[in-house]
Amino acid sequence: MYLAMNRFRIARGKEDEFVQMWRERDSHLADVPGFVRFHLLRGASSDEYTLFSSFTEWASEADFEAWTQSEAFRAAHANAGKSSRDLYLGPPQLELFESVI
Repeated sequence: MYLAMNRFRIARGKEDEFVQMWRERDSHLADVPGFVRFHLLRGASSDEYTLFSSFTEWASEADFEAWTQSEAFRAAHANAGKSSRDLYLGPPQLELFESVI
């Protein structure tokens, strides 16, 4: 199992807009080999931002890497952040994990 997570710091008051954007987004993941599941996670809030993380589970690191080079990846990220830059307090932070147990 291989996990890819992007952490997003979303400006306070913009959380609902961020969640709606993800609900309406076509991720192009459903037919990607090795894709297992996706979750959008909401974390703690501060005075400035609310932490969110996109979580994808993959059968293997090779499956994840293949997706990052695919047309599905390019299509899913074609408009990422363009229309709603005021939501983000900085770029997303990518974190990758390999299951060891």
